[in-house]
Amino acid sequence: MRQLNTIMAELLRIFPRYEFEKLADRYSGDYYTKYFTGWQQLIVLLFAQIGGKDSLREIETSLNVHGAKWYHLGLKGVKRSTLSDAMSSRSCEIFEGLFYELLVKCKSVTPKHKFRFKNPLYTLDSTVIDLCLSIFPWAAFRKRKGAIKLHYLYDHSGSLPTFMVMTDGKRHDIRVAKADTGFDLALLPDSILSIDKAYIDYNWLSCLNKKGVYFVTRTKDNMNCLVTGQHKPIKNKNIVRDDLIVLSGFYTRQKYPDNLRLVGYLDPETNKYYEFLTNNFTLSAKTIADIYKSRWQIELFFKWIKQNLKIKSFLGTTPNAVLTQIWVAMCYYLILVYIKYQAKFAHSITELSRMIKEVLMERTNLIDILSLNAITIRKIRDPVLQITLF
Repeated sequence: MRQLNTIMAELLRIFPRYEFEKLADRYSGDYYTKYFTGWQQLIVLLFAQIGGKDSLREIETSLNVHGAKWYHLGLKGVKRSTLSDAMSSRSCEIFEGLFYELLVKCKSVTPKHKFRFKNPLYTLDSTVIDLCLSIFPWAAFRKRKGAIKLHYLYDHSGSLPTFMVMTDGKRHDIRVAKADTGFDLALLPDSILSIDKAYIDYNWLSCLNKKGVYFVTRTKDNMNCLVTGQHKPIKNKNIVRDDLIVLSGFYTRQKYPDNLRLVGYLDPETNKYYEFLTNNFTLSAKTIADIYKSRWQIELFFKWIKQNLKIKSFLGTTPNAVLTQIWVAMCYYLILVYIKYQAKFAHSITELSRMIKEVLMERTNLIDILSLNAITIRKIRDPVLQITLF
């Protein structure tokens, strides 16, 4: 009787193998490679990501334990030195390209955001990951501290990271947004972008406005403006003001000469007053406040990836090795999202990741474990071979 494939093998089927091989050819990922190809590196890194492996030695030992199941995965063997060399030399752009191929696949099954309007809704923000300066000297942050900063464009439809750039910890957020990184180019007209005060640069905001992209942000305390009229009569008791304004500062008026909208909102839960700046004159004032409030979803995303993905300890010390591991981690996040929405998994992504980790190398169907929970899934084991009497 034919044995079932492992859960690991089923996860690998979700990856677009053909597109991955094209990426490997484009970036010469398998040039002069004897046996440890880019695809095998992906298998090993995905195994380490799911299993939470912290070192090359731990990865090698864990894979050797499951050596009898390698033929399902296409592995021919793995050594610490070979994996270390691949992390340093094989271009991380291969795995970056794989991430965007998976992203297209995920967007076909993920739901829309919770708001009634049909505009695409995004949040732009960054998170800092601390590093040891003596091990990662290229990531100098402070005198005795190293760090990298991950800048994300977060799509509220499906809770997906649609763009990521890694910089050193000292790089300011607005410098990355204004650089030729594709953040603004990735946004279609009528998109809504939620940003915090760190991204207030009136030249950049004016560029977004000219491209037809709406933004929602908090006002700076030192912003000088002139009220030109009321936008609409206020109907919500938590809306304090809804005014049309123009910037009155000499330089700011030159940078952003068009009209803006200023919404004052009193949070009923905390009794705190907030003022929001936007170039959207169509949505209600309460919706503008809710859009900025939804920006908190990216903070929850940052918290989740730091707690559940291996992006705080790395298997290599070079920038290429760090980025390779981060991109594979992001690919695994997309795999979890795809499985959750494609199979209509009722529980959280956290629950799904724990279940997959528990039975990663077991021979069973992936669809079968989705009806279980974190307790009942522990009962799954490989079929025990029975003794046959002749």
